[in-house]
Amino acid sequence: MQLVALNLDGVLLDDSFGPVIHRFVVERGLTWSPQAEQVVLSQSPSGAVEALGLGGSPTDVVGEFFRMREAWVREHPVRVAGGVGALLGRLRALGVQVVCYGGLGRQHFDRYLSGFAGLFDGPGYVCTADFRPGLREIAEEVFSIGGEHVLFIDDVARVAEAARGLGAAFIGRPSSSEHSFQRELMVRAGVRHMVDSLEEIDGRLLRRVDEEAADGRLWPASTASAAGYTDVPLPPETTSDTAPPDGLGVKGLSAVADTAGC
Repeated sequence: MQLVALNLDGVLLDDSFGPVIHRFVVERGLTWSPQAEQVVLSQSPSGAVEALGLGGSPTDVVGEFFRMREAWVREHPVRVAGGVGALLGRLRALGVQVVCYGGLGRQHFDRYLSGFAGLFDGPGYVCTADFRPGLREIAEEVFSIGGEHVLFIDDVARVAEAARGLGAAFIGRPSSSEHSFQRELMVRAGVRHMVDSLEEIDGRLLRRVDEEAADGRLWPASTASAAGYTDVPLPPETTSDTAPPDGLGVKGLSAVADTAGC
């Protein structure tokens, strides 16, 4: 392992998009399902809008979404996840390079993680809004490292699938929200290691992931496609009739919103 890449929103920052995305979708009468969540996470803006079947241009959707998010954030300020400093310290002690990435603009990284800037390498933060999910670009183009030497830590199963395709290691930090399907989708994608907090990513887990990746044991020999949901036990779908007013969701339409910051 030569590089550890950590996602920004949902990993180093508490998820500030999921709650709004879920509400945004269900308030428009759409069904929040594993299929819907899977096709919009870490997706391009046009792809997310098309997948959701929303009318209007991506620009219009972005504006409407951000107005809703701004109102939500006023009541629920964005917070740095617990244990960020300790985790970065553990990674530095291992002698690996560390970078943060995500679809959010650079200003979000600077605003919330400037106090930890010295613990990151290279550009510190890579905005992937223009090349989602961006794993290959981070490894090969930014750091000139083969994917097999990189560990990605993310909260989205779609990113796990990309990591597996790249031959990279992966640790999932799926949302604990009642509306999130990410934990189940990560299992289906073959993710072996998932955590509920950054404190769980300790030296023992990091060494284990490194050893399993080196021995070719990190990913199972075969898994069913994450697109096949019918035989997977998943939480019930959520529609506008069942969603609570302050329901928490997962990061999905942020793929559309990402372009506003980069």
